[in-house]
Amino acid sequence: MTIHTSVRLAWRVDAAPRSLDQHLKRFRDEVRAPVAALAARHPRLADLAVSFPALAVALTHAPDPAPLTALVVAGDPLAAIAEAARVPLWLKKLPPECFFGALPPLPDSPDFVRRIANHLPQHRVNAKAWLEAVALAAYWGNEDVAVWLAREVSRLKNRVRVLDRRQIRRIALWAWFSQEPGTRGAALIEKPFRPAMNMATAQRWARQWIETVDLHLNLGDGKLADVWLTPDHIDGYDFVPLATAADLVAEAQAMDNCLRTYGSDLAHNTSRLWSVRRDGQRIATLRLTRSRSEPLPNLYEIRLPRNVVAPAELWWAAHRWLARHDLRRVPDDCFPWDSAPLDVAMWRQIWRPWWLAKRRLPKTLPLTPTRHLLAWL
Repeated sequence: MTIHTSVRLAWRVDAAPRSLDQHLKRFRDEVRAPVAALAARHPRLADLAVSFPALAVALTHAPDPAPLTALVVAGDPLAAIAEAARVPLWLKKLPPECFFGALPPLPDSPDFVRRIANHLPQHRVNAKAWLEAVALAAYWGNEDVAVWLAREVSRLKNRVRVLDRRQIRRIALWAWFSQEPGTRGAALIEKPFRPAMNMATAQRWARQWIETVDLHLNLGDGKLADVWLTPDHIDGYDFVPLATAADLVAEAQAMDNCLRTYGSDLAHNTSRLWSVRRDGQRIATLRLTRSRSEPLPNLYEIRLPRNVVAPAELWWAAHRWLARHDLRRVPDDCFPWDSAPLDVAMWRQIWRPWWLAKRRLPKTLPLTPTRHLLAWL
């Protein structure tokens, strides 16, 4: 349903200077002066700064504001002016504290407008972070995750002054791929996004998904050519190499640990990971490391499920296993840090559905990956 609202003077002339001044102080420093200058030009423009702060801010950032301000001065309906300025009408309900510059692209479908009305920011201090979160979620994800994030941010009891943009981006991308079955990105998701999730749960699964993406970009679909040592059976323990991304994900799931984050170490040949098993059951995860200052492989850590330190008995078996090898035969071919190649084909396979659906190729998600971009993700 289209709402037609005319701009009307909201205060008596003798009360305007004091009331308007108080209201303008609520605008953020980044936009206060331009909005004040706009309001000083005509009473109806002053009224707009009070009744529709988002539209007032948009006029101050318009390439050619003259036609739009003329519509306001003429008393045209707010809906028509907002449409001409490409400002969603639902932003009328947001306080001045929300706005910090040119308005970001925001959803405006009837379904989104209906749902977002239930999750407007509850605290003025949180208003900027709320709007930025909704815009980011819509850009990287879709309307569903934008509404979900609006709900979660509006529920926060603590004041949010600085938004964790990386965290929002991860959640939005993970949520988008959760609704795109058949894509490579969706195939790497362990637990898909659900609107019933809370923020903490979404953060956890989005982080795991990004870590799995990172692992596959480092290792691809292939197998490590050299796992340094050979599998063996010592004192009832089986030492089994983790040579593929799938091996590492399965071990991480079973052992509830952070193996997904070791893709870069493996690609640079500074680490190798092994599963320690007994009677076919996973008992522990073992990590071998080496560096340019210590080129021979060494036992760095052995961890039980949930990263509990392994007992001495298991360490003794592992040292016996290590001692059976001539470590001088292990090639010393560590890559200089940040120089190991990434799987470009894998990168494009993962992100191509998003590029096509969004019809955009942002500089922050280009055709060719770099390790800097992986850190950004």
